[in-house]
Amino acid sequence: MATLDDPIPMEVKGLMLDPTSNAPIVILRSEKHSKMLPIWIGIFEANAIALRLEGVQPPRPMTHDLFLDLVEGVGCDVNRIVIHDLVDNTFFAQIYLQSGEGELVVDSRPSDAIALALRAEAPIFVTRVVLEKANVDVLSERSSDKDKLKKWLEEIDPDELGKYTM
Repeated sequence: MATLDDPIPMEVKGLMLDPTSNAPIVILRSEKHSKMLPIWIGIFEANAIALRLEGVQPPRPMTHDLFLDLVEGVGCDVNRIVIHDLVDNTFFAQIYLQSGEGELVVDSRPSDAIALALRAEAPIFVTRVVLEKANVDVLSERSSDKDKLKKWLEEIDPDELGKYTM
């Protein structure tokens, strides 16, 4: 039986703008568990995520590219990232690095961790605790297309969802 601490594998479903504030939102989704989690992020992190999702290679390395080069340069691999907590409307993430010496866990903003995971092709997880605290209703498979998601985000009561930050 799964516990609240069991992480759920998620994928980046996409990016969109909050219709009221124009702030970027990254949408994480678990196909298996029919869960979605919107996280409001900064414009620079949204740009880093968008470039990677679109397969655009900038002429010079961006910060997340540089960080991945440094991690790999010291003999580590990005094993996974986990969005593990939500406190006072702020998400918390950890980056798990693997080396010959063992595993190293680094605290991170979720947006930076996601941008790094996409570059490293590392899995993204969200704990059940976070999903429970976020109080985001389970979206059915029929709600999976972009238009229905946009409509859902536009119509949801802000008190029900909250405006989460990094």
